[in-house]
Amino acid sequence: MNTTTIDQFYQQLISNAGTDVRELLPDGINREIGRFNVFSMVELTKRLQKNPAMPYNRRAYYKISLISGRNRAEYADKVIDIEKNALLFATPKVPYHYLPQDADQTGHFCVFTDEFLIQSKSGVVLDDLPIFRPGGYPVFQLTDEDADDIGYIFRKMEKELASDYAYKYDLLRNYVLELIHYGQKLQPATSLYPTHTASARVSSLFIELLERQFPIESPQQKLSLRTARDYADRLSVHVNHLNKVLKENTGKTTTDIISSRIVQEAKILLKQTDWNVSEIAYSLGFEEVAHFSNFFRKQTSLSPVAFRA
Repeated sequence: MNTTTIDQFYQQLISNAGTDVRELLPDGINREIGRFNVFSMVELTKRLQKNPAMPYNRRAYYKISLISGRNRAEYADKVIDIEKNALLFATPKVPYHYLPQDADQTGHFCVFTDEFLIQSKSGVVLDDLPIFRPGGYPVFQLTDEDADDIGYIFRKMEKELASDYAYKYDLLRNYVLELIHYGQKLQPATSLYPTHTASARVSSLFIELLERQFPIESPQQKLSLRTARDYADRLSVHVNHLNKVLKENTGKTTTDIISSRIVQEAKILLKQTDWNVSEIAYSLGFEEVAHFSNFFRKQTSLSPVAFRA
């Protein structure tokens, strides 16, 4: 699986620019536990001589972007077109492909690792936040007023990062949290405050258990939970009860949800790795390649080889 670290992110910028852009790294950043940086799209585009498209892969860092311009964000299960202004949240768990659709691009973005916020006194755990949960809302279309508000936060980041203030990273963590909370306020209320009924809790625990198995990082890794019964046993509920609860809360059966998530991962592995189909089938819990091929064709109407082509 192609996973871009934050160090590789900088190397890609240097390579694309064709010149030494080490000034992109602020003084003292290597002494800061957990990397952080903020960029202006206008300045970055000038350095790179082009708009920076982001390849479809996983990144070992978090990214928050204020996008102004026509763009497209492609995920395994959806494509989101951005016509004017948008706020985008990227997590290491969800790969995506970012494609500018015209040359008129403005905005800002910041990159950081989870270690950067661990030092925050808020005790925040990024993956526990609604904005970064799997299946959440990664892109928010913005009004001009919202875009101005968020742009002001980014400009404060840029000013602070260039300052000599001894506690500037503490202040920058607060700005990152401000962006996160701004995004969470844009989410539908139901995604922020789920009902705490027994059935909703079972559904939530099931989804959490499912997502813990991903991403698949090597051909030797194999899904430990593969069937509806596997999940029911782990949750200590009857398989019929689990199916009933999920049907009520999601409109889908347990098997439908598991199959959908497996085929999503299969698409990523077929496109982003050089593993052979047999290795991918094994890692996804299929003992026979033919069973995997039949499953994939049933879900997508394509064979794994045809999808990869």
